[in-house]
Amino acid sequence: MAIKRLVLDDFFDDEEFTLIGIHSSLEDFRLAYLINKHLQIHLSRKPIDMKSDNLAAHYSIFEWVDEAQLTVWNLVSNSCKVELVQQPEMADSLFGASKTTKTYFLLPEFKRVNYVLKIETELSEQTQKLILNTIQDIKQVVMAHSIDADLLKSKENLIFN
Repeated sequence: MAIKRLVLDDFFDDEEFTLIGIHSSLEDFRLAYLINKHLQIHLSRKPIDMKSDNLAAHYSIFEWVDEAQLTVWNLVSNSCKVELVQQPEMADSLFGASKTTKTYFLLPEFKRVNYVLKIETELSEQTQKLILNTIQDIKQVVMAHSIDADLLKSKENLIFN
């Protein structure tokens, strides 16, 4: 019996997808609502947040399966803030436990991007520009731009279950 191995490099070479980085201070559900309204799609919140390799980080994720085009759209938060509590070394410490906040990023190469829109198909340049212009027309969006997936070192973070 032959043993088969799945190599992630092979997976990403075969899969075609389009990534759009969105800069906005909106909350995730408001941005999803506005994208739905302007692009006439139906993103909805998945019941379980996406977890990264670091178990502390949870990213909100919205998904729409376009059955007519056989395409899956995902809107994912790029950052996650986690509050860490550190116990004092001495039992009678004056200040008690200290709290620090650590920020984790889905795509560390793009720390300034607030949200990532992943469309699981290779779009034509004209269609991609139309989507980008439509997202940029949303008043609360500061900027939207294409992300070249070939330049990403953290491609494995873009596998959504």
